[in-house]
Parts: sequence; C-alpha cells; structure tokens
Amino acid sequence: MMKLKICGMKHNTQKVAAIRPDYLGFIFWEPSKRFFDGRPSETSETIRKIGVFVDAPIKEVLAKIEQYKLWGVQLHGNETAEYCEALRHATVRSSTIETLKRSSKAPKEIKLKIIKVFTIKDNFDFGLLRPYENVCDYYLFDTKGELPGGNGFMFNWGVLKDYPSTKPYFLSGGIGLEEIEPIKKFLKSPESKYCHAIDVNSKFEIEPGLKNIEALKKFKEILKHN
Repeated sequence: MMKLKICGMKHNTQKVAAIRPDYLGFIFWEPSKRFFDGRPSETSETIRKIGVFVDAPIKEVLAKIEQYKLWGVQLHGNETAEYCEALRHATVRSSTIETLKRSSKAPKEIKLKIIKVFTIKDNFDFGLLRPYENVCDYYLFDTKGELPGGNGFMFNWGVLKDYPSTKPYFLSGGIGLEEIEPIKKFLKSPESKYCHAIDVNSKFEIEPGLKNIEALKKFKEILKHN
C-alpha cells in the first residue's frame, strides 16, 4: 500500500497523528509559515518523524534530531552529496557518544534516514541524482517554486518516466483531494514503480500549519485502496 507523509505540522499535530499517517514532517526553516518551534510531541512509534531543513548547519540539524527524536531529515536546499555524507557520519558519532554516556555496553549505531529533495517544473536533468545515490536513502520530487515546499502546485509527473534509479522516492507538490484521479492514474503507470510515499501539505490546510482532519482522513482512505 502506498505510504502517506503529512508535512508542515504546526498547530494540530496530535489530531493529525490520530489519523496514523506513515510520516509526519516538521519544518525547521524559520522563513516558512509552517516553521515548527513547539515542544516535542509524543506520537505512536509507528509514525516516523521527519525534520525538514534548508541549508542548515549540521550542528543545528543534530540538535533537532536529538530534541525531537527524528527518524529522518528532508533536505530542501542546495545540500551537496558531501553534506549528506558528513551528516550521516556526524549522526552516528553523536549517537555513539550519547550511548557511551549512558552505558558501558558497546553502543549501537543508528542510521539516520536522509531524504534529498529535487524540484521539478516541466523537465529535469536526472544526472543531478548521480552524486547522491550512495549517501541518501530516498529522494523527494517537489514542484519548483519561489520558496522550498508548500507552493500548492503540481509538476509534470510524466517527467518521472525517465527516472533512472531504483531508490524509492516521495512524490510531493500541490497534491490534494482534487488530484485523486491523476494520482490513481499515476499509481498505475510504470513511472510510479519506485514511488514510496505521497507527500501532502498546503492543500489540506485551513491555514498554514493547521490541517483539515476530515479531508486528510478521506484522502488516506482513498489512498489505501490504490
């Protein structure tokens, strides 16, 4: 079954978590209307929390991972493959140090999941993915807009017919209830083979960061049967 990520959490996180999506996205980029600076919230262990960052210093990312117990990070800026590799190593080192402080037993390494975002409009050079193949766990394809994410517009999904990788990806960009038929069509197409999850945000909001619970419930139910 196609997985669901609800991004841009801010005002009604617990109600959204009660819908039991697979992922919740928290934006830690201050210019965003959905910038999250609230207290860490307790959610089901089955819901994976993802922090969204835009060209943030690695030290800042590590602090948020620890504070909010993030399962993964979504990198929405110009982060290089070297940045991704350095973040992964820094995360392992950080977790190892913390484990040693708490116990004399050999520490277990944790592997942070890294999602690298690429924005698309009408076409895309998939050669840009090549440097990231060995340093990221997922890609996320979003619509190219003035700001990173939450622009409310779709890109041309047909571009993905030329997707050269076998790495799973998240599909994002202006997806709402109005896009149910295009989504159904896409999920039956060859280009959806490596689509791991549908990522929704602004089209399920009453205002930035305040999600429409009933609309999300309906969308999840439809997605479950496709």
